[in-house]
Amino acid sequence: MNTKPLFDVEEDVLVEDDTTSGFESQLIVYNDDHNTFDWVIQCFVEVCKHTREQSEQLSMLIHFKGKATVKTGDFDVLKPLKDALVDRGLSAVIETVMAD
Repeated sequence: MNTKPLFDVEEDVLVEDDTTSGFESQLIVYNDDHNTFDWVIQCFVEVCKHTREQSEQLSMLIHFKGKATVKTGDFDVLKPLKDALVDRGLSAVIETVMAD
């Protein structure tokens, strides 16, 4: 009789504490069917302080790939940016991942 498990399962558990060392937050914007390229570009310039060229490139990535990371940094810095983008009608979230 074989006692080896059929699948090896790894599970990551995120424990909330006061430190964020080792973690990186990413502000991610998703594609939608109602915002124009010009509006998304304007939002990135005004909210994220990106250049027009960078904003255009990000909007194209979002259009063709379905989503793009538009900024990385501390969660506390990204949260008001995410809120401002959502208030303007964009689909934005913050994901926190282990930093390399």
